[in-house]
Amino acid sequence: MGVIAEWRQRPFEVNVGRTERLISGVAGALLLGYGLRHRRYRGVLAPLGVSLIGRAVSGRSLVNRALGRNTATGRRTSPVASLESGEGTRIDRTLVIARSAPDLYRFWRQLDNLPRFMDNLESVTVLDGRRSHWVAKGPLGARVEWDAEVHNEIPNELIAWRSLPGSEVDQAGSVHFTPVPEGTDVRVVLRYAAPAGKLGDAVARVLGDDPSQQIADDLRRFKQVMEAGQIPTVS
Repeated sequence: MGVIAEWRQRPFEVNVGRTERLISGVAGALLLGYGLRHRRYRGVLAPLGVSLIGRAVSGRSLVNRALGRNTATGRRTSPVASLESGEGTRIDRTLVIARSAPDLYRFWRQLDNLPRFMDNLESVTVLDGRRSHWVAKGPLGARVEWDAEVHNEIPNELIAWRSLPGSEVDQAGSVHFTPVPEGTDVRVVLRYAAPAGKLGDAVARVLGDDPSQQIADDLRRFKQVMEAGQIPTVS
């Protein structure tokens, strides 16, 4: 209730987008229900649930306001707020694949190949040489879309991309291909801001959705695709 009271005392514009509000509402209801059923976690989960429901109903987030982030309009109210300056969650995973760096680079650079091994991606549509449109399964079954651009690449060594302004998610990532005696060391570095913010990312982990493990599983499937030439089924 303290969060709602603070909103009333310090009114500001709606800064939470539709997808983020939906995710916040569903997650808040789940956490509140779970907390009420389990006394051991009630003191932690119930306030989180109320906070997320408040975000969903009001469309306002103090965290977004502090970061200069506005997912309702797809703009930032602060010119210095960005993923590059440290916002969001960072994931760094590496795996050795027994194929040459040029082979792996070419397959990954054809971005519409990514849903073949990235389980959370529904589709990637290539718009031109640098821009693409991504559709993914978001937290709690939500569907999220965004446009991205490849902003840096070194043939056979590096591909770096980032979401474009107005996207439902803020994401920046890179994949590095380094030759080693066993084949190629493939390193994926991903930084993202969850649609429901830091709190939403914590909720996803409570509910069993671990982005770091997802990336590790995606790399494992990429290894299977490239080494065995087959697309593994996802259980």
